[in-house]
Amino acid sequence: MNEWREAILDDIASVNPPEFLKRGEAAKKIAMECLKPFIKKINEFSIEPFNGGMKFRNGDTIIARITPCLENGKTAYVDILDPDEIGFGSTEYIVLREKNGLSDKHFLYYYAISPEFRDVAILSMTGSSGRQRVETSVIKNHILFVPPLLEQKAIARVLFSLDDKIDLLDRQNKTLEAMAETLFRQWFVEEADEGWEEGKLPDEFSFIMGQSPVGTSFN
Repeated sequence: MNEWREAILDDIASVNPPEFLKRGEAAKKIAMECLKPFIKKINEFSIEPFNGGMKFRNGDTIIARITPCLENGKTAYVDILDPDEIGFGSTEYIVLREKNGLSDKHFLYYYAISPEFRDVAILSMTGSSGRQRVETSVIKNHILFVPPLLEQKAIARVLFSLDDKIDLLDRQNKTLEAMAETLFRQWFVEEADEGWEEGKLPDEFSFIMGQSPVGTSFN
């Protein structure tokens, strides 16, 4: 911690870095609905003609700056593009990009979903009710304590490993759910005996209701 230094975000990251896409050019679009709350990975995109919006490259972090998407944690790390490919998305994104030698791209993503960043951003939102958003100047001038680059990479590596494990468990759960649904359909629908009759649970089972043991509560 002794080597951590105070800085503004604009000193260590490029905020909304300029990129060029020709109007009408087909490109990968990451719409707001493609971002899942507090999920780093982007699993959805479409190919559409560019007609405006924020532009980004692999390694950038995209942050929803409008209510309620910011409060809901819609922030993601871009890694679905080809090398040197430019993608685009909502005008309501703020894009963060690492600065060589000063910041790590994964560290920037994890900082962007931290309470230290989010709480300040949410409290600074302005505009009419239901359409409030964070101004880019607030993001650029956000003050933070920055660890040395090697420490940034070490912190990001640990968090990235945890993300990988969460993603693996999520995929395993979805696989198990699909297997259970397939087996249920096979056993009780496709292979159901013609002699089976429809019934209701109270007709087939006896339910015994009793008093809860003393000292227990189910509130």
